[in-house]
Order: sequence, then structure tokens, then C-alpha cells
Amino acid sequence: MTTPSTDVDVVLPCLDEAEALPWVLGRIPAGWRALVVDNGSTDGSPDLARALGATVVHEPRRGFGAACHTGLAAATGDIVCFCDCDASLDPALLEPFVREIRGGAADLVLGRRRPQGRGAWPAHARAGNLALARMLRRRTGLRLHDLGPLRAARREALLALDLTDRRSGYPLQMVVRAADAGWRITEHDVPYRPRTGESKVTGTWRGTWQAVRDMSRVLAEAPADREAVR
Repeated sequence: MTTPSTDVDVVLPCLDEAEALPWVLGRIPAGWRALVVDNGSTDGSPDLARALGATVVHEPRRGFGAACHTGLAAATGDIVCFCDCDASLDPALLEPFVREIRGGAADLVLGRRRPQGRGAWPAHARAGNLALARMLRRRTGLRLHDLGPLRAARREALLALDLTDRRSGYPLQMVVRAADAGWRITEHDVPYRPRTGESKVTGTWRGTWQAVRDMSRVLAEAPADREAVR
């Protein structure tokens, strides 16, 4: 990996992803900084990530949102991207997202997952995502199809959203508050591959519906009276 710049940071929440880390970190675009947020790994993920050139920060509180927000707080780049650390998504796909943000065409760019291969997106996880997308449309009017983790936006604007969820609702809260603030939000198809290892969130029906419950609470929030932050 090349010497990191402070222009773009990629936040990678990590819980026991040693098997996937070499591929994921090898796909970070040249000049970008990989921020691996260790969320309590016991498989040596933090040491491996450092050896592969990533910056590692630790978040002892378990939760996808906790890990993501710690990464956002540790970021210094003008643009911050988010990507899962399980090799289901290719961080190199973030390059056009960043170009769109830089060019002023959008304030938040999301990846719409398109499953590639058997087992890439279990039926229960897909059903939960569809239900949330419909609820999001009713709440905000956004006609999005996915609430996936691959995304990009400007760091200062993200911090100004004052995100509070520290569980599975974090990605949805980001979209809801961005919509309330008048952000331009776009969505682009991205290939979604079978993950390496076992899912910590949506690997079972129980995990999926726990995530749906977390996100339903986010959708119940009253719209914030805030100015657009871009």
C-alpha cells in the first residue's frame, strides 16, 4: 500500500476478520487511508491490519454503529467512506463515489448491493432490507433500494449530522438525518459477494430482525429542524 494521504479515509469496522483483511486492504485505492476499527477481535485482526499498512483504532463497545462512529471521529480526510471488512464489498468501488462527492453532484453516495453468486445475500437479510427501504420511503420520500454499508460523504458534514445510534441503526440514521438536512443522495449498483466468515449482524433471522427493530426506532425519530449541511 502507498503512503496514506489525508484526503480520503475508508472506515472499516472489524470484528474477527483476519481471513478477509488481506484482500480488503489490498483493494484500498492508492493514496487513501484505511482506518480499521477493531470492535473486540480475538483472531489477531488488529495486528494483521497494522502489518498490512492500515491505521487501527479500537472501540471496546460492541456495535456496528459504535465502530463506524469511532472511525468517523478518528478520520481526518475531507471525504470519509465506509465499507464492510468481510470481503463482500470491494473498497475500490468507492472511487466513483468519491469523484461524485468531489464534483458536487451528490452529498451522500450509497452502494446498492447486487448479489453475485449463491449465498451472497441470504433471503432473510434481503427481506429485512426491503422492508426498511419501504419504511424509509414513507418517512423521507427517498426512493432508495438498499441501506448497504458502502458509502461516501464529506467528513465535516457527517459529523454535523450528530449521529447517536451505536447499533445496527447507524447506517439508516445517517440516511434519515441527511435527508432531513436536504442532502442530495444518490445510489449506484455494486456487486455483492459471499462474505468471508460468519455475519455478526444478519447471519440469522434473529440477527436480521434485531437489526430491523434497531432501524425501526431510528425511523420513528421526529424530523430534525436543521439546516442543510454540505
